[in-house]
Amino acid sequence: MPIRHLLATAVVGEFAPAAHTTLATGGIGGSGRVGATVFAVVALASVVVGGLALSRSGRGAGEGRVQALVAAAAGVVGLVLSAWHLALTTEGLGSGQGRAGAVAGVAFGLIGAVLGGLALARSRRTA
Repeated sequence: MPIRHLLATAVVGEFAPAAHTTLATGGIGGSGRVGATVFAVVALASVVVGGLALSRSGRGAGEGRVQALVAAAAGVVGLVLSAWHLALTTEGLGSGQGRAGAVAGVAFGLIGAVLGGLALARSRRTA
């Protein structure tokens, strides 16, 4: 057996079970809290941008359209990734898996997507 094969077997054999365990217990996006926090921040940004787009869309036709699209897209992304993280974690709140951040991400993502959709519909209207 060549030495490269022996080294590759030793390295993969040592790190593969740990990587599998980490992914199975931590959800998606790295460790549990980090992934959920990133998804919640993306969803919160969609709420802020959606609010700005909604306030701008009342000024005239076509105002705030790009912001509305960004808010809707970021809200949907934050919502889907947070829901996926919730589905993959197994323990309850306070376990360190990021379930509380994922719940916040789902709520913020839903609000951001709705605000973006409302702003988009409002920006299409002509005065």
